[in-house]
Amino acid sequence: MSLRWAELLSESRVPGVRGESGSKMAVARRLLGAALLFTVCFIPALTVDKSNFKTCDQSSFCQRQRKLQPGLSTYRAALGSAKLSSDKLEVQLIDDRNQASLLLEVYGLDGNMTRIKINEINPLKPRYEVPDVLVGTPLPANLQVTGQDDNTLELSLGETGHKLLVTGTPFRLDILSGQDLVLSVNSRGLLHFEHLRERKDTLSAKVSSAVGNMWHKMKTLFSSDSEKKDVPAETEEANAEELESVKEEESKKPEVDEPGMWDETFKTHTDSKPNGPSSVGLDFSLPGFENVYGIPEHADNMKLRTTEGTDPYRLYNLDVFQYDLYNTMALYGSVPLLLAHNVKRTLGIFWLNAAETWVDISSNIAGKTLLGKMLQYMQGGGETPQTDVRWMSESGIIDVFLLLGPSPFDVFKQYASLTGTQALPPYFSLGYHQCRWNYNDEEDVRNVDAGFDEHDLPYDVIWLDIEHADGKRYFTWDPHKFPNPRDMLSGLKNKRRKMVAIVDPHIKIDSGYRIHNDIRSQNLYIKTKDGSDYEGWCWPGSAAYPDFTNPEMRKWWASMFAYDKYEGSMDNLFVWNDMNEPSVFNGPEVTMHKDAVHWGGWEHRDVHNLYGFYVQRATSEGLIQRSGGKERPFVLTRAFFAGSQRYGAVWTGDNAAEWDHLKISIPMCLSLSLVGISFCGADVGGFFKNPDAELLVRWYQAGAYQPFFRAHAHLDTPRREPWLHGDDNMAVIREALRQRYTLLPFWYTLFYRALREGEPVMRPLWVEFPSDASTFAMDSHYMLGSALLVRPVTEAKARGVQIYLPGDGEVWYDVHSYQRYEAPQTFYLPVTMNSIPVYQRGGSIIPRKDRPRRSSDCMKDDPFTLYVALNVQGEARGELFLDDGHSFNYEQNEFLYREFNYSQGKLTASSLDPSGVFKTASWIERIIIIGATKPASVMLTLPGGSESALEFEYDQTTSVTTVRKPGVNIASDFTVSLR
Repeated sequence: MSLRWAELLSESRVPGVRGESGSKMAVARRLLGAALLFTVCFIPALTVDKSNFKTCDQSSFCQRQRKLQPGLSTYRAALGSAKLSSDKLEVQLIDDRNQASLLLEVYGLDGNMTRIKINEINPLKPRYEVPDVLVGTPLPANLQVTGQDDNTLELSLGETGHKLLVTGTPFRLDILSGQDLVLSVNSRGLLHFEHLRERKDTLSAKVSSAVGNMWHKMKTLFSSDSEKKDVPAETEEANAEELESVKEEESKKPEVDEPGMWDETFKTHTDSKPNGPSSVGLDFSLPGFENVYGIPEHADNMKLRTTEGTDPYRLYNLDVFQYDLYNTMALYGSVPLLLAHNVKRTLGIFWLNAAETWVDISSNIAGKTLLGKMLQYMQGGGETPQTDVRWMSESGIIDVFLLLGPSPFDVFKQYASLTGTQALPPYFSLGYHQCRWNYNDEEDVRNVDAGFDEHDLPYDVIWLDIEHADGKRYFTWDPHKFPNPRDMLSGLKNKRRKMVAIVDPHIKIDSGYRIHNDIRSQNLYIKTKDGSDYEGWCWPGSAAYPDFTNPEMRKWWASMFAYDKYEGSMDNLFVWNDMNEPSVFNGPEVTMHKDAVHWGGWEHRDVHNLYGFYVQRATSEGLIQRSGGKERPFVLTRAFFAGSQRYGAVWTGDNAAEWDHLKISIPMCLSLSLVGISFCGADVGGFFKNPDAELLVRWYQAGAYQPFFRAHAHLDTPRREPWLHGDDNMAVIREALRQRYTLLPFWYTLFYRALREGEPVMRPLWVEFPSDASTFAMDSHYMLGSALLVRPVTEAKARGVQIYLPGDGEVWYDVHSYQRYEAPQTFYLPVTMNSIPVYQRGGSIIPRKDRPRRSSDCMKDDPFTLYVALNVQGEARGELFLDDGHSFNYEQNEFLYREFNYSQGKLTASSLDPSGVFKTASWIERIIIIGATKPASVMLTLPGGSESALEFEYDQTTSVTTVRKPGVNIASDFTVSLR
């Protein structure tokens, strides 16, 4: 959200200055503060100012890590120190440059995973290890030594047939599946672990540092050109002795302090570093892989680009106004999980570190490397493509999980076993959400709500932004604009609708504000390096920041959502956490100083990417607690980390009303889905700027087929309610909304599978068609579950789009016309403004509710229609999950999980989980069978053997049989036979 200049000018105060009024000094300081806010925040709202955010060259640890060149590793594994238990190998690593010792721990984990941890053996102080992200201690898998020589240790990894090779000098790990080399660790020798040490302030140390800096500059100058050239494979052996000589010389150099190690200045901000350099880095080589994905959040294509010659991908949660597209800049959230895929296997690398992290990706030819020669020896053949991935984090330890697949769904399960699955959302949250900054007052809310009814448009939730609170004091209501919040909420509840209000984690410093006083009195704010409460600028003006890493702070925050604490709240009010990167308008890179201090004495640099995770967690827990643990929460967050899927939904932040922003919403949500966060969406229409009618309509059509469906707009944009753009455009938007609502049972079932199996709701085509290489970089099309393929129109003035339907021997059906297509094929589809290209996969059954209503809750008891799309074998299958849609009662087996199978002319319904029991009035109104021949009769058979004839119609042109009013309850077993 961008800055509103006039408000901040009137409210601005300089951080740390209190109690000044009426003096010239106070006025001067306020104007200075306002000017600072204008410079830092207002201008970037027009377009992102990249100079406000660091590049790798401006991040000293990234610069130090990145200048290390492959092949110069000075680390060796002392294999004689190896200790092996049933599930863990411990080996001492020695850095020959300084004889510093590290402890390598390798764990075999159940489910075809391996964990690698590297830490100092005796650090000067403990190094940060990320808590609370893992859902439990991963189950161990048995490790056994299967071979050994002077420089290699071979172990078996569990019962999966994988082997681990540990090479002593230089240190390297290789994982094999049979004779296939799957992945190598430190094969390029880029392990770099900056051990904690005392600062050297003597004159000799300063001289050594200066000399060292000169040497590094000279080396960089004379080697920069040569570093860019590939080393021909035939010259590698000739260079081996020279490289060994250089390595030996490097190991003899004394440690020198480089600029940025002990303090670092960016623009006007200086980061004191009392612990000195503490970064960690490690490389991974993936032979046979050309396609890698994940590590959100970035406004880029789904397939990650190589970063040679550009900045690495950055993972550092930041408040970036109107972000640029197609680059590696950090955005609001970070999930350090990378996936790799080829026709044979899928694997994942989960780098568990919450500090600022950079990820370099390079492509190579395995045959040109030492790794490649080993690959050729074991597998035969010529050159093999290879992707190299290098992780670099500012602090913490190396803690990495290797997810060995081998299928995409295996990787999803493996990652879910570590960080948890997507929370099952309340049913209403899958409907349409209407939002803007800001709905002005209670009358405005009533009028917008009535407008949806007047124009026959379904919606479920209306949202309030920061202006609803009293002076941006969260947990309050503006007494003039929202004097009767309970009456307003009751009016919505009577229509079976909900509201979401924003609650941000920056707290206005005001002695008359109860929330601020309580947090300060309990000493729960983040501290500065000097021990005082950390203060910065955000929406309320001068603000303090609760320390959500502290369990006591989270407990207190959660308690504030109780109905007697959050005045005016009701059970149909839910919450939105924005600005939780955290955003600090006058901080470095618009965020918090890294030397701020959290609970336990940890620096902010250690925990930065966890902050938003903890805010959403505490809010989610608060909404659960207010109901006595009975009701599911809904919490939207902008900042996130691994594991955030357990607490709610995510959106892609402050986008713009531009066609490219519409287009980029697809790969951004696909990338999030691949790393476990299925509940993703983008602001429909774009937050900044003003969409024309065509763009707005197309965005509604695309948003209707993304998991989180919300329209949102900036304060300075014209109103955009769907009825303000002409009757023709409103009619198209209405149709998009209705398509969304008919498919709510399908969406809800997909989210249940995400909860139980870790499967992404919205997924790339390659997940369903893993051997189809033409899908590996495709992010204009995507799948919803395994049944629907969606290709939104994202081009201006489009008269047609290219459609690709994958799958050898498969068939697809246009969901609107029922036209049949044989796959694989690419074809040109003419489109109009009414077109939303969606195809149902042959072999699938989708339950829908086709009666239009004003909200999802009004559809609760409506009947179902089953859409049965036959494959070439004349078969189909589908599922339906059903419960009360709002409580945790499904955990006590109050649910239905139904299965539908069609084979040999018979559709049967049965229970997928007989332990579940749930009563519903919903019945089956129609069955539409697509791709069948005309039957002579249709019979319904119930348990016990009773039969009855059913009415049906057959459309010869589309080969569609419509069976009318089977009349059976959706919970009942039955068979419908086409004879």
